[in-house]
Amino acid sequence: MSETNIKPIVLVIVVGAILGTLILNLEKSDFAEHDNQHTFSDAANEDSAHKEQIGPRGGRIFTADNFSVEITIFEKGVDPQFRLYLYEGDQPIPPDQANVGITLSRLGRSAQLFSFRPVGDYLLGDQVVDEPHSFDIAITAERDGKEFNWGYSQVEARIEMTTDTLTSTGIRIETAGPATIRPNLQLPGIIAFNHHNIVRVVPRAPGIVLEVPRHLGEQISEGTVLAVVESQLLADLRSQYLAAQKRLTLANINFEREKQLWEEKITAKQEYLTTQQLKAEAEIALELAEAKLHAIGDRPEAVSSLKNLTRYEIRSPISGLITTKSVARGQVIKEDTEIFTVVDTSTMYADLTVFPKDLGAIRLGQKAVIKSTATNITGTGEITYISAMLNTQTRTAMARIILDNTSGLWRDGMFVSGNISTEEIEVPVAVYMDGLQTLFDWTVVFGRYGDYFEARPLELGINDGEKVEVLSGLHAGERYASGNSFAVKAELGKSGAEHDH
Repeated sequence: MSETNIKPIVLVIVVGAILGTLILNLEKSDFAEHDNQHTFSDAANEDSAHKEQIGPRGGRIFTADNFSVEITIFEKGVDPQFRLYLYEGDQPIPPDQANVGITLSRLGRSAQLFSFRPVGDYLLGDQVVDEPHSFDIAITAERDGKEFNWGYSQVEARIEMTTDTLTSTGIRIETAGPATIRPNLQLPGIIAFNHHNIVRVVPRAPGIVLEVPRHLGEQISEGTVLAVVESQLLADLRSQYLAAQKRLTLANINFEREKQLWEEKITAKQEYLTTQQLKAEAEIALELAEAKLHAIGDRPEAVSSLKNLTRYEIRSPISGLITTKSVARGQVIKEDTEIFTVVDTSTMYADLTVFPKDLGAIRLGQKAVIKSTATNITGTGEITYISAMLNTQTRTAMARIILDNTSGLWRDGMFVSGNISTEEIEVPVAVYMDGLQTLFDWTVVFGRYGDYFEARPLELGINDGEKVEVLSGLHAGERYASGNSFAVKAELGKSGAEHDH
């Protein structure tokens, strides 16, 4: 190749190198200018700038003039707390080399000021960083006479919903505030027959059963015939009564005749006195025969009209339910044989199990709402009895409520739960329980701030099934989603909300 041909090639290479260098310098200048658009400065430190990055500890790190502050929220085994780490260049420096403060602002809350003290290799905040970690943060640092200012925002468990959306989804907005809580003690129990309404039917006299017209489980009225019996003993007693009745009639006739003859001086007084004595003896005999019939439940006044002295009917003394039947046709029964049990079911017992820790909260006369665990049956009553001793096996006591059962819905053996109103307690802040939702591992309500809902984790106290006391997490006067609050949670889920710091 000739020298004349080489010179143009060299010239092109030199020019290309110069242009490449210029292009690289321009790109660096543009990158630096673009980076400077994201710096933060103020009047106190116009030359300081930062670029938000992730620091060695996994937190946000802010840098200016070769000085850096890394902000972390530590919550392993402790309540969430700010931990700040200081750096000069890329090297950690002791935490006492700078003074740092943080101002934290939340929706609907006053600003929260954090101060820090050195602990080990970091600065520890003096307060808990409450959940959710959704806030605006302003950071102020002072080192070697220089002041640095940074800030950032993060959003968690927040969703925007307009008023029109609330109307269409049926979300009701309530205001947290003072309330009267009527705590309910919920106890398990079982329905049982009223012991005072149980009648055990026995025959009036021994005999042979002729008829048994009623069946086990049948509801009967007072006076219903349960069985018909033939009894020789009853026949003897009825015969004695009829004989005593006739003897008295004859004694009365003789007495009246002798009395008239004696008054007419026809017979001696001795005859008159003898008939008077026989009359008295006949009266006593009749009274004794009546008493024997009454003792076995028979009606003396009806004996004279009976055609069969051996036959009698066993009738139910009350209206109620036949719960046991141990008699059949042709059976020989004794006078102490329990042949039927009839229970008046117009009232029933609800026997509730009371654990020892709850004994101090219950007393006679307290109102109780009884609900069936298997059906929608509900009843109310008062505690009428509390056992004085614990069950030797379960180590529990028993509280008894008498329920009206004229409708016949309560049945012996039904499992129930009893809610007992213990007392009325005034609390400074309470919310409706239908506003509570579970989010992550929190129990929350969704506070309403402008067009935004944001989760507010709560520490709860006593409740009465309708309202619950708020110990922390929500202030009186704050608004929150109550009715259909699940719709807010659903919308938050659609947005892909996560709990990750």
